[in-house]
Amino acid sequence: MARVAVIGATGHVGTYLVPRLLEAGHEVIAISRGRSEPYTPHASWKSVEWKEMDRADLERDGSFGRAIRALKADIVIDKICFTLDSARQLGEALNGHVGHLLHTGTIWTHGHSLAVPTREDAAKAPFGDYGIQKKAIEDYFLQEARLRGLPVTLIHPGHIVGRGWAPLNPAGHFNLSAFETIARGDQLTLPNFGLETVHHVHADDIAALFMAAIGNWRASTGESFHAVSEQALTLRGYAEAMYRWFGHEPKLAFKPYDEWKKEQPPVDAAATWEHIARSPNCSMEKARNLLNFRPRYSSLEAVQDSAGWLIENGKIAG
Repeated sequence: MARVAVIGATGHVGTYLVPRLLEAGHEVIAISRGRSEPYTPHASWKSVEWKEMDRADLERDGSFGRAIRALKADIVIDKICFTLDSARQLGEALNGHVGHLLHTGTIWTHGHSLAVPTREDAAKAPFGDYGIQKKAIEDYFLQEARLRGLPVTLIHPGHIVGRGWAPLNPAGHFNLSAFETIARGDQLTLPNFGLETVHHVHADDIAALFMAAIGNWRASTGESFHAVSEQALTLRGYAEAMYRWFGHEPKLAFKPYDEWKKEQPPVDAAATWEHIARSPNCSMEKARNLLNFRPRYSSLEAVQDSAGWLIENGKIAG
């Protein structure tokens, strides 16, 4: 099988992806700044080859791409590329020296939705530095694929959830207080009418999509794919479902965002604005058609798996 280098291997997706790669018979090189435990331990990690690299330092002198090429991997999966310069260093160094390069993007490359569910080929107008940089990276990689044959695939996740960390909650931020309010059956106040959308994806479904892309090289190279659940959730629908999951009838109130934010910690209000301003609702049709891939988890199933872990580990009172 293949020799696979995973850059940022112990993050949210890597904790599910690396075991999948190993179980498929691949040899895995885990690349990170330092040795750290994955979010979800798995016995197969014992067979991983570890390489410690400080990406920022190596990129400053332009040697990061060459350092990755020196590993002689057949497949490189980059989970932590955030700037166009970073992407260029990797693309220029690896083209002609790697069989498959896979990049982790984001659905925030779309910016505001025009028509939903949004397809990968929709016109994109990202806002905010993160989305703008990721869009520039996508443009660069797809151009390199068309003009120079770079064997690259882009995977664009939604709001990643899984066992080991807090999911984006029904109020549109990450403060566990929203789940605690719901768990007590107390009233939760949502911004506006709670009709903006969020689009979760379980980290294991992202890992499975990477595997599908690797297994369908001809169909996946030169393409970008969403990695989300089959359906987005409205904040209101999400909250109501979580109340019932905790054994309560929904108890919601609503305020215009500008009033609502005055009662929230500034960091939470800012996070909510970032999410509701985009209100993603993305299509998985392309992955179904080209890769025969369907996500295993619905948005609610993914969130509830994550929330269950939080309860088990005393992070929220359930």
